[in-house]
Amino acid sequence: MLKNYLTIAIRNLWRHRVFSAINLLGLAVGMSSFLLIFSYVSFERSYDKFNPKADRIYRLICDTRTQTELLPTGLSSGPAGPSIKANFPEVETEARISYQNGLLEHGEKRFQENNIIAADSTLFDIFAFPLLKGDPKTALRDPFSVVLSEAGAQKYFGSADPMGQPLLVDHKYVFRVTGVMKNIPDNASFHSDCFFSMTSFVDHLYGNWDHNWGNFGWFTFLLLRPGADPTRLEARLPPFVKEKAADVEKATGMSYTYHLQPLKKIHLGPTLNNYGIGEPTGSKSNTDVFAIVGVFLLLIASINFVNLATARAAERAREVGIRKAIGAVRGQLTLQFLGESILLCLLAFVLAIALCNALHPLFGILLGKDIPLQAFGAGSYVALLLGIAIGIGVIAGIYPALVLSGFNPVAVLKGRFGSSRKGLRLREVLVVFQFVISTALIIGTIVVYNQLRYMQDQELGFNKNQEIAINYHGDSAVRVNTEPLRHELSAIPGVKAVAYSNYVPGNSPTNWFLRIANPQGDMQGANLNFYVVDFDFFPHYGIRMAAGRTFSRDFSTDSTKALILNEAAARSLGYADPTKAVGRKFNMWGVDGTIIGVARDFHYRSLQEAIQPLAFRVMDQGWYSMISVRITGDHIPQTVAALGHRWQQLVPGRPFEYSFVDDDFAKLYASEDRFQRVFLYFGLLAIFISCLGLLGLAAYSTFQRTKEIGIRKVLGASVSTIVALLSKEFLRLVVIALVIASPVAWFAMHQWLQDFAYRTPIAWWVFPLAASAAVIITLVTVGFHSIRAAVADPVESLRTE
Repeated sequence: MLKNYLTIAIRNLWRHRVFSAINLLGLAVGMSSFLLIFSYVSFERSYDKFNPKADRIYRLICDTRTQTELLPTGLSSGPAGPSIKANFPEVETEARISYQNGLLEHGEKRFQENNIIAADSTLFDIFAFPLLKGDPKTALRDPFSVVLSEAGAQKYFGSADPMGQPLLVDHKYVFRVTGVMKNIPDNASFHSDCFFSMTSFVDHLYGNWDHNWGNFGWFTFLLLRPGADPTRLEARLPPFVKEKAADVEKATGMSYTYHLQPLKKIHLGPTLNNYGIGEPTGSKSNTDVFAIVGVFLLLIASINFVNLATARAAERAREVGIRKAIGAVRGQLTLQFLGESILLCLLAFVLAIALCNALHPLFGILLGKDIPLQAFGAGSYVALLLGIAIGIGVIAGIYPALVLSGFNPVAVLKGRFGSSRKGLRLREVLVVFQFVISTALIIGTIVVYNQLRYMQDQELGFNKNQEIAINYHGDSAVRVNTEPLRHELSAIPGVKAVAYSNYVPGNSPTNWFLRIANPQGDMQGANLNFYVVDFDFFPHYGIRMAAGRTFSRDFSTDSTKALILNEAAARSLGYADPTKAVGRKFNMWGVDGTIIGVARDFHYRSLQEAIQPLAFRVMDQGWYSMISVRITGDHIPQTVAALGHRWQQLVPGRPFEYSFVDDDFAKLYASEDRFQRVFLYFGLLAIFISCLGLLGLAAYSTFQRTKEIGIRKVLGASVSTIVALLSKEFLRLVVIALVIASPVAWFAMHQWLQDFAYRTPIAWWVFPLAASAAVIITLVTVGFHSIRAAVADPVESLRTE
């Protein structure tokens, strides 16, 4: 019996292979899109969950309140973690990490590492970073010890045993390898191939670096004891911190409020100002949007399948009548129809899995990260998709199974069976729903593209073109030869100007505390982002002044007692008129000075953020770490090669590490660019799937009205009249979808744009453009069958009448 059902099902699918192929392809594409998107969503939501103790691990974060603003940050002060561990029994242990950089050497191998982590020896008590070699209890206990990842060990030592081997850091510090750990999983909140012992820095290199409650440079993690209540612990922190940090708060006029952030909520948690320290977090809003798009794609594909299955059901009415006339019972017919529908869905499911595996590499390139294949094999989403496939098959097969199988065979064989008006209305509703989603995605894609272009094309307030930034990380060989090196680099053909600083636009600077006289004359504490620059920095980047003057070699005190603010900093201090800030006093690190100018605001970070208060000082050359080189637009590769060659001659122990400033700014929008591209491609997929459904429905509608078309042609109807007649019903549904989709899309994209400090308005023309695209797509899709039916010979269609 089952063999007979299967044979009939296969024959029926083959007989209507066009419909079957459309259904199979549309559903498979929808399923594979759903699986790809949700593998990414699952990966983004899986961060740090590989840690067995993740539910008990919390990051210590801090709200710093100044006299003018609240600064939430993921960083904490050095003594905060150890002090909390010593005074609160709920805390089992704590570990701090601090990001460093350095030039590492072993033999002939030399690499500039910009992602070194200094960590407390308790790091391995909290995090599941298994050591392949070494003792996790002691690996980071002693000064000048380092634990490498497998990748790091391979990088420096190849196949040799790295244990006990030396690594030279910055030409002068010798660290020894005390452990080798497994590579940190991709879905961890922090990564490094080199973990240095924290004691190396706090006890030997920097001295009392971690004793100041006002010095924020650490990420601190607390492991709570089983059963400890984090809410109660957090509620007890304010009075404790206020007591410990009383001297700092009194000296700075700032206050600190600590909170506990669950480890598993760091990656998709709120955006905190970490001053460029650590790794970027994910975007919860973008992840949620992707999840919604994945569900919508699956819905569109499912609607297609159900639509086409129910539309074609009427064709099988006579088949049902004949089979019932020769003895088939209703249960057999129900099983037959359900079986055919589920079989096609299972074939689509298999094809979807194959598409996922084939498209996985391209999907990874599109996202800019490699989503592990085991995300597909984890079982949860695959099992869910299999269940959905079977469910779709049941829903699509239920109409012919229950409705057709219940009709009187005599009535059906006499031709008294026709399509249900309710069934037609249901299909129309489903088509409208499809195009609401598709049109909303078209509108969303245009808005996302406009916002990205707006950020990339916005005037930044400084000149970033033909600008090369050379990062030498404060190397002592450069530090003592800044002026000779400036002269040598300036002499290279194609080089127009050279300037020194500790940061360049596009970087996230650290912040320093100082006191500045406010409009009332009081010395007000301020925590400002800081650039240390040379005298040529402002003209080099074309930064304009709103008031006062720039630094000048003509004033001897400019290198010791002068300060420039940006307009945002002046406003934060209460100076609505920047000219009023010029001449005001400041005190920094115990030295008094004068504000000599206020620079016009410029975007030194992403346009997602409002321009933050920024200050500039000229200081000793030991503060510099970057060289800005402006070049001509001609022969850029030759100029870069000449710079690299001259660099190796002048600074042989330091790699030539450079980037173009405009490229660095483009990287700031990499996540938005990926979001826009993914949104575009999946929007196109949604349209493609919807068009497959329209194509099938148009073919079915044309087939159903073949004789009507023949009669109309005999009576003199033109081709254009018939095409308009057949297209009209679909265009009506699309117009209804446009009316519904426009306000929905506007609201959704308006909410998405709120994440950007600088955003373009949603232009009015977006909606007619999306409407035109939807109408054209509909006409092209439906037009093929409409024109073919309109030009057919009416004799053929009326021959059986």
